[in-house]
Amino acid sequence: MRLSDFDYSLPEALIAQYPSEKRDASRLLVVDRSTGELVHTVFRRLGDHLPRQSLLVVNNSRVIPARLLGEKPRSGGQVEVFLLKSLGGRRFEAMLRPLKKIREGEPLVFAGGISCQLVDREQRVVEFDRDDVLKALESVGHIPLPPYIKRGDEDSDRVQYQTVYARPRGSVAAPTAGLHFTKQLMDSLKLEGHGFAQVTLHVGYGTFKPVEAEDIVSHPMHSEEYSISPSVVRKVAAAKASGRRIVAVGTTSCRVLESYARSCQVRGATRLFLYPGAEFKMVDVLLTNFHLPRSTLLMLVNAFGGSALIRRAYEEAIREKYRFYSYGDAMLVI
Repeated sequence: MRLSDFDYSLPEALIAQYPSEKRDASRLLVVDRSTGELVHTVFRRLGDHLPRQSLLVVNNSRVIPARLLGEKPRSGGQVEVFLLKSLGGRRFEAMLRPLKKIREGEPLVFAGGISCQLVDREQRVVEFDRDDVLKALESVGHIPLPPYIKRGDEDSDRVQYQTVYARPRGSVAAPTAGLHFTKQLMDSLKLEGHGFAQVTLHVGYGTFKPVEAEDIVSHPMHSEEYSISPSVVRKVAAAKASGRRIVAVGTTSCRVLESYARSCQVRGATRLFLYPGAEFKMVDVLLTNFHLPRSTLLMLVNAFGGSALIRRAYEEAIREKYRFYSYGDAMLVI
């Protein structure tokens, strides 16, 4: 498989810069693998297209306000620290700008009096002056919008760039397929006989890393921390045994389910890379947003839906002027 097989051209105007005014008012393209049929609808009509009594598995990870904007007190130089991963205690792996002008041990000060210093330049590790860093970020940090959203974060993003069921903090990017759900829609789906289960995968910045190897199989997949509780494992197993369909809400939920199916580990780090030819052991239906060309996320969707059909679906979505990427519209592959 060549990298160019997963490329497509997208007009810049179709990259959503803001979410829909109402979460469930976004558009939904339903893709039927058995017939090849494409159906245009809206997200609030999701229940019309789900298999009877489906179990929807969502990723409940919460986005942390991981961008810190501050200065170097001695020189007044402006700095940005983007926290990528907690290393335990006060230490985090981070991206720093401008890295070349930041010395190890030099204090970096941010709003609210929070400060840190670079302690390992090679590994890009920073250490803070307090233990409750994640709590402090809630008031002084900025929401880390994806690089294709060409604006600064706004107060509304603190709500809109989180799912309504977000709980444990740890992601630097939202599990975007879940952004379309409202509590009212979820209640409505439950009344129709569908169920919900929650798993956790903390989305890392590596999700935006482009695949560069022309032979995609040689791509070094990024690692992300996940967990699935034993009760959810039992719930999924019971649903499968009774013939109910498992709906992965997003590629992240899909990776959790398929990682568990391969390892039987309920928590850990996954580097699972799903591309065409992969076998899906647990997921029957995939709900997802539209993804960047040449990305591992697009390759996963191709693996699930079939490359020819997914390419046709993307071409149709572009013709119909769907909104793409994190704040864009959704696709249901049944």
